[in-house]
Amino acid sequence: MRKLPFDKAKLEEISAKWPTPFHIYDAKAIRENAKRLKKAFSWNKGFREYFAVKAAPNPHLMKLLKEFDFGSDCSSMAELELAAKVGNVGEAIMFTSNDTPAAEFRRAWELGAIINLDDITHWDSVLEAVGGTDGSSDGLAPKPIDFCDRLFCCRYNPGPLKVGNSIIGKPEEAKYGMTREQLFECYSRMKAAGVTRFGLHAMVASNELDPDYIIDTARMLFDLVVALSSELGIQFEFVNIGGGIGIPYRPDQQAMDIANVGDGIEKAYKETIAAAGLKPIKLFMECGRCITGPYGYLVARVLHIKNTYRLYAGLDACMSNLMRPAMYGAYHEIVVPGKEDSSETSVYDVTGSLCENNDKFAIQRMLPVLAPGDLVVICDAGAHGHAMGFQYNGKLRSAELLLESDGSVREIRRAETLDDYFATLDFSGL
Repeated sequence: MRKLPFDKAKLEEISAKWPTPFHIYDAKAIRENAKRLKKAFSWNKGFREYFAVKAAPNPHLMKLLKEFDFGSDCSSMAELELAAKVGNVGEAIMFTSNDTPAAEFRRAWELGAIINLDDITHWDSVLEAVGGTDGSSDGLAPKPIDFCDRLFCCRYNPGPLKVGNSIIGKPEEAKYGMTREQLFECYSRMKAAGVTRFGLHAMVASNELDPDYIIDTARMLFDLVVALSSELGIQFEFVNIGGGIGIPYRPDQQAMDIANVGDGIEKAYKETIAAAGLKPIKLFMECGRCITGPYGYLVARVLHIKNTYRLYAGLDACMSNLMRPAMYGAYHEIVVPGKEDSSETSVYDVTGSLCENNDKFAIQRMLPVLAPGDLVVICDAGAHGHAMGFQYNGKLRSAELLLESDGSVREIRRAETLDDYFATLDFSGL
C-alpha cells in the first residue's frame, strides 16, 4: 500500500478550506528527488535538467525546481512565458517545438533560448521569424544575422534503428525529429550561416522503466556527435538525451535506479566522446514525469455507490481532472485514507460524472468497502495530470495545492469558476 505524505485527518482539514477535488504536491519529496537526479550526473560538470513544463505547468513548481538550477523545457508560447515569469531566460530555456508558429520562434529568440529544430525546414522558419537570411540573399532581403553567440540544436529521429514504446510509439511513425541525412544537411547549413554553437537532441521514449534504454539512447547520440564533428568540422557543446524516464505506477513495478543510469551514461561518455578526443560536452535532460509525477495526488470524495451489473464508486472528480486512465488505459494506485488496513473489500469501477463511458479511474479494482463521503487519493498524478485537464461537459479545472516541508499547505492555482468557463463567450444579442 502506498505511503502518503498526509493522513485522513490532514486531508479533512485541507478539504475544509479547499473542497475536493484538488491536486496536491509534496514539496519535500520533489526537492529530495531533484537532489538525487543532480547527484547521479554530478560527474558531468555541465549537467542540467530542463524540467518539461508540459508535465506540470505551474510557476510555483517551476520556481521550486529552479532552486536546483533546473531549466525549462518549453514547447509553446505559454510555456515560454511561464519560464520567463520564474526567471528562466536565456539558455535556461530549451525550446523544443513542432509545427511551430513564427511568433513562437521569435519569442524564443527574444528570450535567448536554446532553439531546438524539429525539422530541417525549421531553419528557414527561424530565419524568417527573426528577420535574417542564411547568407545567400540577393541584397534585397534582410542582412544575415550574427549567430555566433546563439546556441542551436537539432532533434534526431533514429527511425527503425531504435525501438519505441507504447506511449511514444515507433520512432519511424513519429512526427518528431530529423533523419540522419537531414541532420548533416541542417548542421551544414547552420554552419554556413555563421552558427558556431551546437547541440544534439533526441526524445525516443516515454514512461520507460528499462535503464538500458536510456543509457543506449545516450550512447547513440554520443556516437552521432563523433560522426557529425568529424565530417562537418563543428564542435558540440551539449547532448540532450531527452526525458522519458518512467515511474512505477503499478505496485509490482520498480523505480528506475537513477544512480545506475548516471553510471551507465558516464561509461558510454568515456567510451565515445572522451575516446574520440573531443572537448568535454555537457549532458542535458528534459525529464518531467519522474521529477514531479510520484509526488502529486488527486484527492476526491465518493459521491455515490451504484450497484447494477457491476459495483461503481462515483467520485466528484472525473477524467477532466486526470485523463491518463481513459486516454492510455493507465494504472493509478488508489488509496482510501483511514481504511488502509481494512479487511472488508469489494471490487469497483471507480468513475467520474462525464457523459463518456471511459470516464473511469479504475476498472474492477479491489478496494476497501466504500461509502459516500469517503476521501480517495489517486496517486502518481503529479505529471500530466492537472496539465491535461479540459472542460468537456462544462467541467471546471480543480485547484492545485502545495504541501510544504513544515506541513503547511498553500494554494498555487485556484479552482476554476463558472465565470472562468463563460469568460470567452459572447452573450450579447442573444
